[in-house]
Amino acid sequence: MNMNRRVIQVDEKVSVIKGLLLSTQHLFAMFGASVLVPALFGINPAIVLLMNGIGTLGYLFICKGKIPAFLGSSFAFIPPVLLILGSDKTLWAQNYPLVLGGFVVAGLALIVVSLIIKYFGSDWPKIVFPPAVIGPIIALIGLGLSSTAANMAGIVVENGTYVTNTIIVSMITFFTAVFGSILFRGFASVVPVLIAITVGYISATILGIVDFNSIKSAPFLALPNFSRPQFSIDAILTILPAVFVVISEHIGHFMLTQHIIERDITHNPGLHRSMFGNGFFTMISGMLGSVPNTTYGENISVMAITRVYSVWVIGGAAVLSVLIAFVGKITSLIGSIPTAVIGGVSLFLFGVIAVAGIRYVVEEKVDYGKTSNLVLSSVVFILGISGATIYLGTVQLKGVALATLVGLILGLLFHFLEKLHLTNESVVQ
Repeated sequence: MNMNRRVIQVDEKVSVIKGLLLSTQHLFAMFGASVLVPALFGINPAIVLLMNGIGTLGYLFICKGKIPAFLGSSFAFIPPVLLILGSDKTLWAQNYPLVLGGFVVAGLALIVVSLIIKYFGSDWPKIVFPPAVIGPIIALIGLGLSSTAANMAGIVVENGTYVTNTIIVSMITFFTAVFGSILFRGFASVVPVLIAITVGYISATILGIVDFNSIKSAPFLALPNFSRPQFSIDAILTILPAVFVVISEHIGHFMLTQHIIERDITHNPGLHRSMFGNGFFTMISGMLGSVPNTTYGENISVMAITRVYSVWVIGGAAVLSVLIAFVGKITSLIGSIPTAVIGGVSLFLFGVIAVAGIRYVVEEKVDYGKTSNLVLSSVVFILGISGATIYLGTVQLKGVALATLVGLILGLLFHFLEKLHLTNESVVQ
């Protein structure tokens, strides 16, 4: 990445043509993961794209246009939702309103958390999440997603055989993004992800792994399918534990965004506004038939690569998401992008997130000669990558979520132990 490239800051605007291409790049970055969730639930992705776009625009407004973040579909709710839907797919349409009721309550829970954050003030994240915790958590966000990207790219061996065309396409995409980030000049240097996806799609078409049938059969214009929630205590209690995963993810992404854009968003507009925006539009999504939202690491990594942090660009991607929700042909066209292409570009994007965590530790000058810092980072890393799992009902806490919970508890505990001069480092030898 060319560090001499001019940064386009949060409040800056770009020309219409450049803005359209930059927004499209963000749209592609979020699209694959965002439509995967409704696909798993058996619902039309159009309603999800619509609410993701509306949610992102509302989030930007709530955060006073100071936090460039895209709200996409959350993966945290997949296990409990599939449990509620049941094994009989013929009953999914009947059970889905119960799921929506759980989503509404989950959004309300996030709003309550945002009010708690506001009440206790904006300085507490620095206490419970010191740099020795935040750096590893940021790194784990990328590392935790890397295996998914590798599987999509086809470079994980199954039954001792590789799928040749999948690997060819994913590697063409991957290396276009890698070399494009350091070789492209001018405006091309800020859209390497978009160019990589385009090159990957062309190569996939040449190799015959793009399915055009869904594009041909899709209607040109179509209304998203709206649904009403129904409320069941059992469904709510099944879904509610997933909120903690979203909270952990949200805080990690919030800190990562603050680090990338190099602006203090903890105090202005504040973590509470960010969490409120996430919760409010998760609640609205549940009321209208969509899925819960979360800030997307894919879009954060695009910002890190391009050094374009403009909320106008993010807002443009949100508007595009809303528009294509009504255009079946375009939704199908984007949806036809092979997983090999998404996997190839995701390998690059998730790697950028992981390195951002290392960069954070370096720039914050974390002293690993201090035992407490060494212990905090060690525990967070090992819990995050070891596969250790804790169950809260039907929800798994592992990876980033588990590491964030333990890091939070230890960070807070170590802070009070140091304040009470009970640690061996607080005693003058």
